[in-house]
Amino acid sequence: MSNTITTTDFNFPNQKSVYRGKVREVYNINDELLVMVATDRLSAFDVVLPKGIPYKGQILNQIATKFMELTEDIVPNWLIATPDPNVAVGHLCEPFKVEMVIRGYLSGHAAREYALGKREICGVSMPDYLKENDKFPEPIITPTTKADNGEHDADISREDILSKGIVSEEDYVVLEKFTRDLFQRGTEIAASRGLILVDTKYEFGKTKEGVIVLIDEIHTPDSSRYFYAEGYQERQNNSEEQKQLSKEFVRRWLIENGFQGLEGQQIPDMTDEYIETVSERYIELYENILGEKFVKADISNIDERIEKNVLEYLANR
Repeated sequence: MSNTITTTDFNFPNQKSVYRGKVREVYNINDELLVMVATDRLSAFDVVLPKGIPYKGQILNQIATKFMELTEDIVPNWLIATPDPNVAVGHLCEPFKVEMVIRGYLSGHAAREYALGKREICGVSMPDYLKENDKFPEPIITPTTKADNGEHDADISREDILSKGIVSEEDYVVLEKFTRDLFQRGTEIAASRGLILVDTKYEFGKTKEGVIVLIDEIHTPDSSRYFYAEGYQERQNNSEEQKQLSKEFVRRWLIENGFQGLEGQQIPDMTDEYIETVSERYIELYENILGEKFVKADISNIDERIEKNVLEYLANR
């Protein structure tokens, strides 16, 4: 198998701490900068799977970087530089403890809830006449709590967020506006590439100056679901599955093999052949979402490459 990076153990100058998320590791430099390393780890159902996916970290990092650039005129973001294909450097921010999920279509988690007979999600009503993958009359915001590693994100309503003081009303109004503006821009960009942006999530934080900015990733296949626009309506009319670009194909494979992250369930064996197909799908996602050819970075020694590039950046900034 190709080389992958699934964990890091760097010690950069003026490093204060390291935060290890599901698929990213974030190094705090002097309480001023964050060096975010996108690993090749793969998570589904809030569980990190045992093997890395070649080029996945590079793909996620480069898609997120591109979309930060394409949306910075409407929403400020944390990004300063990308000194390595797997690395983003940005301003230290205090993250909000919610993830802003926005859905244009009845898909994924919302569709699974709907199939159970629920007609409300996160305090938002859903019409009674929809079938899976139908478009909502207008996009709905369905926030989740931001879980610690090993825990599951949980749906939460706007009312609960405000009543529990998780986010102030003043800030939450800004988060909602930014979420809708980003989704609208993402929808337009996707349409220009023959895609439908079905749903996605955004994370926000505050800079030391108190400015609310977009952080983490944006419009990647790990945080978003895309359908191919061509044939969408025909497939809906015939009650066929949609052709999609997202991590959902991994979730479906896990479900088919008896795993949904529930207690007592075993993660199915991921063969080298299966991992190779996942890597190829991620490259396909990249090329369709960005509309450009994916250029593979040198992965003969990823740790050494990342360390060299980050050290050079920190020394010269």
